[in-house]
Amino acid sequence: MTSKIGPANGKIVIAPSILSADLWNLAKEVQTVDEAGADWLHVDVMDGHFVPNLSFGPATVKSLSARTDLPLDVHLMVQYPLRFIEAFAKAGADMLTVHIEAQDDVEEALLLIKKLGVKTGLSIKPDTDPLRIQPFLSILDLILVMTVQPGFGGQSFLPHSPAHISAVRSQIKAAKRPIWLEVDGGINAQTAAEAAHAGADAFVAGNAIFAAAQPKRALQDIRKAATI
Repeated sequence: MTSKIGPANGKIVIAPSILSADLWNLAKEVQTVDEAGADWLHVDVMDGHFVPNLSFGPATVKSLSARTDLPLDVHLMVQYPLRFIEAFAKAGADMLTVHIEAQDDVEEALLLIKKLGVKTGLSIKPDTDPLRIQPFLSILDLILVMTVQPGFGGQSFLPHSPAHISAVRSQIKAAKRPIWLEVDGGINAQTAAEAAHAGADAFVAGNAIFAAAQPKRALQDIRKAATI
């Protein structure tokens, strides 16, 4: 398998989250953000255990992969990612992000993702010490800093998030590797600017885009705010 996602290169990436899309009209929603210039499509996978919510499975990713050229950025908010990684890789995920707080061995999960030809991502919750990611920097393509408690869309950006983002950016610089720094939770034009100043270069946005009166304009406003 070959991922459509390349190494971090200083470009700003906007990844609309389909968790906030109108699922009855998902094809149209995806087409709208594609035409608006979305870079990736973010798919939140929830197992009802790691977070108190259920969402998408491999079938959704497979369907999206067959119908859009947008790279699929799949976020596994699951207790045991080793049970799911291969299925999502085969379904067409371009990036698979697991949580450092999950119950499975993190390094084993990341190495399996890499073996399957998918880009490797590692996420931390808002209350997790960013220094915990250090042992994994050599095998990461992306670090996802949650700027809300994971599990539900529509939450507000947590005030201490910029400090977490900045701490992660410092580690990426020290590692001297091209690693995307993604943020997810409460991202809109205002908070994207805050996150960008702290060091983020990939921005997941759900409600701010899909619930907007003009989704294309909303996506473009987030990009403009994040371009510093």
